[in-house]
Amino acid sequence: MIKPNPLPLNLYASVIIPAYNAEDVLPRCLRALEHQTLPQDHYEVIVIDDGSSDNTAKLAKAGGARLLKLNHVGPAAARNAGAELARADIIVFTDADCEPTPDFLERILAPFDAPVVSGVRGVYRTQQQSLIARFVQLEYEERYQRIAKIEAEGGTVDALDTSYAAYRKSVFLEAGGFDTRYLHAAVEDHELSYRLAHEGRVFRFAPDAAVYHWHVDSIGKYARRKFRIGYWKAFLTKQQPEYALNDAHTTQSLKVQIALAALLLPALALWPFWPDAGWIVAAIVLAFLVSALPLLKLIYQRDRPVLSVAIPMILVRAYASGLGFFWGLVRGPAKSSQKAPVFRTGP
Repeated sequence: MIKPNPLPLNLYASVIIPAYNAEDVLPRCLRALEHQTLPQDHYEVIVIDDGSSDNTAKLAKAGGARLLKLNHVGPAAARNAGAELARADIIVFTDADCEPTPDFLERILAPFDAPVVSGVRGVYRTQQQSLIARFVQLEYEERYQRIAKIEAEGGTVDALDTSYAAYRKSVFLEAGGFDTRYLHAAVEDHELSYRLAHEGRVFRFAPDAAVYHWHVDSIGKYARRKFRIGYWKAFLTKQQPEYALNDAHTTQSLKVQIALAALLLPALALWPFWPDAGWIVAAIVLAFLVSALPLLKLIYQRDRPVLSVAIPMILVRAYASGLGFFWGLVRGPAKSSQKAPVFRTGP
């Protein structure tokens, strides 16, 4: 059992886990954190119970974590509250449904040896057998290739995911933490890292700092997740218009696919009335397939059976992401409502 150190003389990291009704997954996360290569007196674990109605708080205590209970305020505010409690100079974020690999903390802390580094990001892995979950993993791996290339070319990245991210606490607090108007686990992490990166902060990519994750494993769950992310990316784009053009997290091929999927619908509607529209449909479909070739090639190389679901999943991704983004532009929060991010720690 992890035992909090009351005299944190050797405390290098504070691991912060927001948890909402997480009794089914939190114990695995805490057990994984208990068996790290980093000595236990070098890190503490803080669980923020975000208004759970199950045994999340009880299991957090049983797992040896420090515990803070809040009203249901959302993951951004919960993480901010954890950062305020943290006693170490480095704060590490992961999620209750993640299982860090044994060397996760050691790997994600290593780049901080360079004083210029303000934050570090890791990667997902999965052991799921579902074809859809395996597609999601390969989709992430395509992004990791893009992120590695951007870091190699520019010396920094601008997208840190809170499932596997670490910040210098001073940098995080000075920035005001995560914007608490992002009420769901969506892109509040990208908003903060993008904002800080474009203020000159340096972030590193640690591809060996990995956590195992349970990805969505049905088309319906996948579509809803992509819609929600698209919705909140519209809000981020209103705040930072340049984000839509060239952020590190989103592949350019996905942006092309969203545009092509949108063009396909009117072309199909015209086809019965204008036979030549069939050529337009064919051109759009061909361009869509060409744009998907990098991901299809990766799938072929890494996990060939996933090819059987790849094209439908890429199409679902394009429509769900595009519809979410459009709905966020039309009905989402307005840029005019933007305020400086604030901490919401609850009572």
